[in-house]
Order: sequence, then C-alpha cells, then structure tokens
Amino acid sequence: MNLNQVTISSKDLEISVAFYKLLGLQLIVDALPRYARFTCPDGEATFSIHQKINMQSSDNTTVYFEDDNLKELVFKLKQKGITFTSDIEDKSWLWTEAHLEDPDGNKIILFNAGKNRKKPPWRI
Repeated sequence: MNLNQVTISSKDLEISVAFYKLLGLQLIVDALPRYARFTCPDGEATFSIHQKINMQSSDNTTVYFEDDNLKELVFKLKQKGITFTSDIEDKSWLWTEAHLEDPDGNKIILFNAGKNRKKPPWRI
C-alpha cells in the first residue's frame, strides 16, 4: 500500500490555494471553487482541498510536510509573510519542527526527521 493523497476541507479555496502555493506546493488540478489538488516539490504523494462551506472549526487535522532544508524553508516562508505559531524547535522524539496554521485553522507542521522519521532508536 502507498499513500496517494491527503484531502482537507476549506471554506474558501481561493484563499487556501494561494496559501499552499506560498508553501511551495504545485497546483495540478484547478476545479475552483470546489476542489484543488497539488503535488509536493518532492515525492509522489499529492495533497488536495475540497470546499465545505458549513465547515465547523475543529482541532483534529494536522498535516506534516518534510523538508531537508527546514531552516531555509522557514526563513523563505517568513519572508513571504507566513506566520508561524512556533518557530523551529528540536523535539524529544528527534524531529525538528516548525508549526503554523492554514487559513482554515488546520495545523501544519514543517519538519525534518532524517533517519528518525521511520527508524527512531525506539522502533520495534
């Protein structure tokens, strides 16, 4: 099995599409106002957004994007006006993370884990 895509909801796709393009994702399907799909600069998985006008605020979606040059990426995104809820921090689980939210409040974690992404010292 291989992960094909992750889809999240948004009240306003135009705002969300602009945000994710700022993050560096490449728009490959533009079916606004109801759907948009992206590829990431690296890898084969895709990311999509579907419109949900009556979306309720929730605290249950977190999207992780990995980047080998996390410090450079965060610096560039800050230069573009992206606001972070927490700056780059080394975590006890051996990942380096920076946290932000998209326009609909979905949590996004930009991270670098290197070999610890799938093979942490405590792996069974």
